Amino acid sequence: MAAPDIANTWGDIRQGVKDAETLIGQKQYNMAMIKSRQVLELMVNYLCGNASVFEEDLASSIDALYEYQWIDKATCEHYHKIRMLGNKAVHEGNDDAYDANQAYHLLSQEVYTFANEYKSKKGRPAPRPAAGRSQNSRSSGGRGPSGRSSGGSRNSGSRNQRGQSSSRSRRRQPSRGFSFSAVDLVRLGLGAAVIILIVVLVRVLNPDKPDEEKDTSASVPTETFAPVTEPPTTAPVPIETMPETTPAPVYKISADVLNVRSEPSTAGEKLGSLENGTIVDYVEDYDDEWAIINYNGTQAYVNKQFLTQD
Repeated sequence: MAAPDIANTWGDIRQGVKDAETLIGQKQYNMAMIKSRQVLELMVNYLCGNASVFEEDLASSIDALYEYQWIDKATCEHYHKIRMLGNKAVHEGNDDAYDANQAYHLLSQEVYTFANEYKSKKGRPAPRPAAGRSQNSRSSGGRGPSGRSSGGSRNSGSRNQRGQSSSRSRRRQPSRGFSFSAVDLVRLGLGAAVIILIVVLVRVLNPDKPDEEKDTSASVPTETFAPVTEPPTTAPVPIETMPETTPAPVYKISADVLNVRSEPSTAGEKLGSLENGTIVDYVEDYDDEWAIINYNGTQAYVNKQFLTQD
């Protein structure tokens, strides 16, 4: 397999990442995961072309790149995660926002690493493959640089020979403790610019006083004056006015003879009787029919309709 053109491949990768970001912004999460998998396939195909790796599917290609030490373990895991999310979107119609954002985030990290590792250096020479692949791998024999089975003789190489040949033909992978995508770097730059702008505005709007002015103002003594107190004024005492009193109304008996009872009922005990014109000591109305009066030192009841008021 001839190594693909890095210029065309890189242009397609960059455009694919932009398309995935646009699809997430449009909430087309299913298409965003499919696009992320397509971009991953471009990177894997480019690496396989340089490594002369021939595999039937994307998963096998990723494993082969890791086995031949073209990618490290973290990158291998990220590639498989993007691949599985893309497959889930294609075969199961997955449209989950979290999965789409996770696929895009992992893709952005790996595209950034891909650009540093391969684009800036126009690819790297194909390494010598391992002396032999495990009998539990996908093929029965080890794979040579052309990808064909190299026979049982190659499988007899020791691990030390494999490590020595690999170290001579492969460049050390960069540390992947922290990786920033281009979007992350732009966000950090914008945040720093905003903070600087705020500090400048504060300094312009609230300039500090010069040190000399501060020292001069501090050295000038301030005079204190005793407060002037005015003699208290006596408020005129208002002349109290006697409240006007209204004479209490006088109630008289208007019937010839009016019975006085112990209860507000005709069934109540009769305490006595009052003749017409007798003035009574009225207390208050009991209800619409009866009134309370003082009679012989106790409260009693009379029929209200036979009381008249002067």
